[in-house]
Amino acid sequence: SGARINISEGSCPERIVTITGPTDAIFKAFSMIALKFEEDINASMTNSTVTSKPPVTLRLVVPASQCGSLIGKGGSKIKEIRESTGAQVQVAGDMLPNSTERAVTISGTPDAIIQCVKQICVVMLESPPKGATIPYRPKPASAPIIFAGGQAFTIQGQYAIPHPDLTKLHQLAMQHPPFTPLGQTTPGFPGLDATTPTSSHELTIPNDVSGPIV
Repeated sequence: SGARINISEGSCPERIVTITGPTDAIFKAFSMIALKFEEDINASMTNSTVTSKPPVTLRLVVPASQCGSLIGKGGSKIKEIRESTGAQVQVAGDMLPNSTERAVTISGTPDAIIQCVKQICVVMLESPPKGATIPYRPKPASAPIIFAGGQAFTIQGQYAIPHPDLTKLHQLAMQHPPFTPLGQTTPGFPGLDATTPTSSHELTIPNDVSGPIV
């Protein structure tokens, strides 16, 4: 296509494909991508019982400040794009996590998609983004965690890897009784009263599992 294409690293559930270059090169790249997706859909239907062919779907990442121009007054612009190209276009209401960008989902035939992308590009060139744009960056997928035999394991591919910090946390949790009932000021640990000094435990927890623990 003559366009420069960059694909973000692959440890995430989503990856960002960035296409840069002259307008014609960008359209050619989008066309080739849409045709490749349709080829994959056709291949997946070969041994499938599904009778209706799903449309090709792309999800664009667009600065939120440009989405108003893309939608148009009262939805007039997005309606015009839908009617003239035959593609389905949906602009997400919320911004993508930790960014100032929104997702624009396009679906239809490869021809409809490329015509739709052309019209979207025209709107974006006419209405540049306002202010600084914080780009959307997918976060790496956190590894599943299982507990077995008093130990914690993270699942990586086909293997269960022992995780000593989480094992320690799991063992501490199993040793202590449930949370203090409402209205009870002294925790009900066996053998402890209000005057008995308590001990504390420190452990390091990976950042990607601190959320589920909290």
